[in-house]
Amino acid sequence: MLAGLLIFLLIVIALLAIPVALEFSVEWPDGAQNEIVLVWALGLVRARIPTSSSEKASTADGVPPEPKKGGRGKSARMLAAVRQRPFRQRVYRFVGDLWRAVIKENVQVRARVGLGDPADTGQLWAVVGPVSGMLSGVKGVSIAIEPDFVNATFDVDGSGRLQVVPLQVIAISMGLLGSPAIWQGLRAVRAS
Repeated sequence: MLAGLLIFLLIVIALLAIPVALEFSVEWPDGAQNEIVLVWALGLVRARIPTSSSEKASTADGVPPEPKKGGRGKSARMLAAVRQRPFRQRVYRFVGDLWRAVIKENVQVRARVGLGDPADTGQLWAVVGPVSGMLSGVKGVSIAIEPDFVNATFDVDGSGRLQVVPLQVIAISMGLLGSPAIWQGLRAVRAS
């Protein structure tokens, strides 16, 4: 019985040690040729993820549903955790660890963003521009984000391959869940 359980655990760990890759080629808003494929077990398992740009939230009458109300209390409670510096630092570390765990191969993303008003586009570009600059230095990644100060537009064209080992992601997540800073942040959310 114990030997069977041990063999089962070893098989599960071995399966989780096999990398999972996400191959994508997307265009938005056109979306006619979008393709996202999940690859596992060195290509033996390939699953195509459906991408339908025509899916829109609506009721049977064709009238879009009304937005939900009353979500403001949740956001105020979450801010109690975000205000704590150790919580923020641990979340930043988690995101950085995940970013480093992902193997990026031939990732190319080109985006054109504009809000129609040059002043609004300039304010948006003040945030997006530095992020675009930081991402351009990542090995295996080519990201080009261009502002459009004349037209209101959001066009994205991207392709590439992202690969991750599930066992590594589980270990990083367990480190986050075992962090005292995270539990203190969650207690602050409950208290408010």
